[in-house]
Amino acid sequence: MRRSLESAGVSEQSASSQIDLIREGYAFTEPSILLGAAVDDQGQIVSDAPVRLPLGSMNRHGLVAGATGTGKTVTLQVLAEQLSDAGVPVFLSDVKGDLTGLATPAAGGEKIEERMGELAQEWTGTSYPVQLLNLGGLGAGAPVRATITDFGPTLLSKVLRLNKTQESSLGLVFHWADQQGLALLDLKDLQAVVQHLVSDEGKADLKSLGGLATSTAGVILRELVALSAAGGDRFFGEPAFDTADLMQVTPDGKGVITCLELPGVQDKPVLFSTFLMWLLADLFQDLPEVGNPDKPKLVFFFDEAHLLFDDASDAFLDAVEQAVRLIRSKGVGVFFVTQAPTDVPDSVLAQLGNRVQHALRAHTPNDAKALKATVSTYPTSGYDLAEVLTSLRTGEAVVTVLSEKGAPTPVARTMLRAPQGQIGPSDESVLDRLTTGSPLTAKYGTALDRESAYELLGARVKAAAEARAAEEARVAAEKAREKEERERARSTSSGGSRSRSRAKEDSGIVEQVVTSTAFKSMLRSAGTVIGREITRSIFGTRSKR
Repeated sequence: MRRSLESAGVSEQSASSQIDLIREGYAFTEPSILLGAAVDDQGQIVSDAPVRLPLGSMNRHGLVAGATGTGKTVTLQVLAEQLSDAGVPVFLSDVKGDLTGLATPAAGGEKIEERMGELAQEWTGTSYPVQLLNLGGLGAGAPVRATITDFGPTLLSKVLRLNKTQESSLGLVFHWADQQGLALLDLKDLQAVVQHLVSDEGKADLKSLGGLATSTAGVILRELVALSAAGGDRFFGEPAFDTADLMQVTPDGKGVITCLELPGVQDKPVLFSTFLMWLLADLFQDLPEVGNPDKPKLVFFFDEAHLLFDDASDAFLDAVEQAVRLIRSKGVGVFFVTQAPTDVPDSVLAQLGNRVQHALRAHTPNDAKALKATVSTYPTSGYDLAEVLTSLRTGEAVVTVLSEKGAPTPVARTMLRAPQGQIGPSDESVLDRLTTGSPLTAKYGTALDRESAYELLGARVKAAAEARAAEEARVAAEKAREKEERERARSTSSGGSRSRSRAKEDSGIVEQVVTSTAFKSMLRSAGTVIGREITRSIFGTRSKR
């Protein structure tokens, strides 16, 4: 008996008391998500000690962590399914393409029946309302794009891997474009702006920015060209994605589960993780304050969260912390999904009130250090968590959540219930049906290329060149006229006739310039500046209000 207690990581004195605490601590009266049931010191499921997560606490954010292969993806399915049943829209970033199985009912089987029998919980294979998105047209679903103006300098600096000085300089470039009312829709627009600022025509504009050095502008331009050459240009442009499309509910009251399919961009981890942050920042800007609702308006699962924080600047981390802290009042819950809690900065981790921790490994000194740090973040319990966290079976997790009153619940070693959707990807036929039948495909499927900074700056250059050519022609004509007038000064009548002829010729040149397409485009560009300066908010993303 003692050996089994020690292997479970629970002292003999606290074995039964911990289960009693779990029974009491998770006996919520408000609507909640059923995660599973507690596991006792013998490794047996205690079906009368269910482990739940209150719906009203899910906008207090959370963390789903664990080593590869310990069941994080299945946990995401369990959470997403029950949120959908409760009428809460869900956003999932599907890095491996496994979560499309939510659209297909699970077939069941002996193992599932055995687990659900031990949990004494109902289970029925179910398909859920799923809509598929992808980044820039790579993969199944409707493409997600963002304009450069909407994306902003802070997030783009992360994608370009700029240092602190270069990030500040890119912010100045955006500031100039915003003041000019120049819409930066895609990468070539931003390239055109930077090229203009380092050109002879843009020297005065560059000087007005003060802190932007020509050499730094050159570095930014090279990084933009490299990103475009690597295919990054397909992720930026129009039609820009409207995050309101993540907030869908079916006619029968189920929350729509949006899966952003990422297998096509697995080789661009910084890009897709930063795009996820843009979606979150855009939600923050668009949604009104709702306080503490009975259930969240949306739950946003941020997979591979460590990629977001790798090599992040201080400004970026500050913006992430601010977004996570404040978006709670908009009714949005954010769950970070990663291998270890130490992947998330302390300032962000402190705001994650709900925790589902799968098994951790301790094969290296760094692993052991991460394990110790993880244990220190949990409330005091009867468990030897260092032992428990390294001995959890697949499908088990250590859970603590925020109760209805906002207090942490007792730490519970939990056997998680099986998802009712299929584990693993749906068939290609299902994916094709979801893609072709989605209104988002019609809305975002065809890329647009409106007149923007690239064309407007090009028109300005062309108009300026035509104006210079017209001025040079006028000056040359004037000199020729003056010369001829001197030669024919004695012939007043003929001189007057020729003067009228040359004046008509001069006016014809000016008329050609004024009526040219380039000149008209330049005037339209100038007209859009008045009262149209672009303003920015969190992350430097464009403020739409």
